[in-house]
Amino acid sequence: MKLDTAIDDLAFQKADRHVRVAARALARAGLVHAYGHCSVRLDAARFLVCAARPMGLIAVGESGVVVPVDGELPDGVLGEVRLHQQIYRARPEIRAVARTMPPKLMSLSTLGLTPKARHGFGCYFAPGVPLWDDPQLIRSEAQARAVIETMGTASGVVMRGNGTVTAAGSLEELVVLTWYLEDAARVELDVLASGLDRTTGVVPVDAASQRATRSGRIIERMWEYLSAGDPEL
Repeated sequence: MKLDTAIDDLAFQKADRHVRVAARALARAGLVHAYGHCSVRLDAARFLVCAARPMGLIAVGESGVVVPVDGELPDGVLGEVRLHQQIYRARPEIRAVARTMPPKLMSLSTLGLTPKARHGFGCYFAPGVPLWDDPQLIRSEAQARAVIETMGTASGVVMRGNGTVTAAGSLEELVVLTWYLEDAARVELDVLASGLDRTTGVVPVDAASQRATRSGRIIERMWEYLSAGDPEL
């Protein structure tokens, strides 16, 4: 693609490669299939979204597309990338966004439920993940804005029967948090299947906040695991 000359070429190439690695990591983990996309912020006005194709099939060197934080989506960019726009617009601390379809989370959401903070990984979303209680695809500016307003300052929002959107301070953290959220959904479904009281066994907010640490290379080690074997690492 032809780049805006205001974007440093080397910085763009690094971001472009990073997005491809993240996209393929999400696919290898089974968190996306034919549908899904991820992006990284380039600066206050622009972000880079991966190519509009199945993320696991994005080829080495296949460039994404630069998208304005404010303005119309460029030709060929998927309509739900508006969700990315809304997050980057509202939350300057966010550096990366993903729209994914984690299967356990998808199943749980059809019940109108999202995971509670029951184990270490679930603590990163305490006190809970907001639910957008509508299974329709997000194809308009108004819909995207409403979903992200529901998300608020959380790390993710679940759309009933329609996957999730996660946001983080880096692509590495984004991929890891998406995996954590799916694992939290797995645990929640196991709790439901047990027939025991779903209100018990939830980690209190203060304890969850303490457990949701970034120290000890917590994020880095899981990123290494999820991205292992990628051809562009």
